[in-house]
Amino acid sequence: MGDFNVALVIVAAVVSVLVLLVSVYLLINYQHPDDANQAYFPKLVVVLGITVALLSILMLPADVANRQACRRAIYSGACSLTLPMKTLWLAVYIADAVLVFLVIPFAMFYYEGDQDKSVGKRLTSALLWVAVSAVVCGLILGILYGLVGKVDFTVRHLSSAVETFPNSFTSFSTGQPCISTSPKQCAAYTAPANSQTTWTMRATFPEYVVALATIVGSVLFTIFGGVGIACLPLGLIFSFVRRPKAVITRSQYIKEATELGKKARELKKAAEALHQEEKSGKKGRKWRKNVKALGKELVLLEDDMKALEEMYPQGEQAEATWALTVLGYIGKLLFGAVGLIISIAWVAHIVIYLLIDPPLSSFLNEIFVKLDGVWGLLGTAAFAFFCFYLLIAVIAGEMMLGLKLVFITIHPMKWGGTLMNSFLFNVGLILLCSISVIQFCATAFAYYAQATAAQEIFGHTLQSLRGIKYLYKYNVFQYGFVALAILTLFYYAIFGWRKRKPTGRFQLSN
Repeated sequence: MGDFNVALVIVAAVVSVLVLLVSVYLLINYQHPDDANQAYFPKLVVVLGITVALLSILMLPADVANRQACRRAIYSGACSLTLPMKTLWLAVYIADAVLVFLVIPFAMFYYEGDQDKSVGKRLTSALLWVAVSAVVCGLILGILYGLVGKVDFTVRHLSSAVETFPNSFTSFSTGQPCISTSPKQCAAYTAPANSQTTWTMRATFPEYVVALATIVGSVLFTIFGGVGIACLPLGLIFSFVRRPKAVITRSQYIKEATELGKKARELKKAAEALHQEEKSGKKGRKWRKNVKALGKELVLLEDDMKALEEMYPQGEQAEATWALTVLGYIGKLLFGAVGLIISIAWVAHIVIYLLIDPPLSSFLNEIFVKLDGVWGLLGTAAFAFFCFYLLIAVIAGEMMLGLKLVFITIHPMKWGGTLMNSFLFNVGLILLCSISVIQFCATAFAYYAQATAAQEIFGHTLQSLRGIKYLYKYNVFQYGFVALAILTLFYYAIFGWRKRKPTGRFQLSN
């Protein structure tokens, strides 16, 4: 058992280093060329944020493995090398909250500050904005905490008389579970319905803040996760369906390139016209609508340029480039097929285990337990994969909805073209959603993740807060998740195979 504990610590250290390397890799490949060799502080925050988000998801499987390390321990010293999971969870939550509500906003304000100002003035301006935001948020949280920051536990008052301990248990049965036939002797078993009551107590302020952050994250998780669990595999599959089937001729390439050049000039002209309208102060609803439409047209133009480059590879290794393109699309099909199976398993598990009461089966929980029987960490690895896949689905859903939300505009993530403010914004969303992903996984795999530190943290306190408990009581987030997944499935079935067409409609003012 001691060897198992040492192995767990080593695996945790190795995974932490790998996660850090993955974070650096994502930063390097997603950053915009304009941010090369500059904006080091925002980049540090991005790497730290991605690392915390990924580690927080992987900590739940580590918590399960940590529990298993002491499963057969006979003496307490056998568990001396296990991980202090509760302390680690609290550290991750604190780091998550500090990053989301303080560090990332500060980095965004600093990055978007006037470049002509000195570093000191930009720092002062960013600190001022963060301080004002913190004061406003603090006032809102304080008012909410004072009004509804209480926990309502549903309890049952039970009492029973004392009876001499029996020498034989042969008289007990399902029909007679008590020592005496008298109701008073077994009040704990035959308690009437009116014995149920509500026990109210005030939650601690940190618990209430974490609960509200979890609710906000759960709303985002329901939207992005529900869409992403379907669009992640289907997007890969339909990308294969819409792939270029063959290399085009040079004349076709020239014709398509000419059309794209013409479109680019039109968009440039439209952008200049919008810039003139902005200078003249005509920034009305029509102007904002045109700016948004122009942004979408630019995205479509870049997609067309990329597709044209794929259909007509150039250079000395054109054939090798085309072969890699074909293999890439085959890989997307394979990963999409595997992802579709995992997504179906996720949705089926939610319906079977969470939405149907009582659950029809523990489903994936049983699979993880059986895999642990094959090898100690096999079930934990599968559990980690499903949790991590859910976070990737959330990120995929966020990217899909990036330019389509009505009320807020989310900075789109783009390979090789993401500015640091967009990077920071998306990392903040991922961090906010990661808490809800953990809570969702802890609930969905409650049987497998029982007796863990995460179960202790995500206990009844969060689900008993006044005004919030009904969201969990009636499975609002789970129903929303499944509904959005089904709607996204129908969307892809109807429109997924089609290629998006540019509209070219700009209502410019005269």
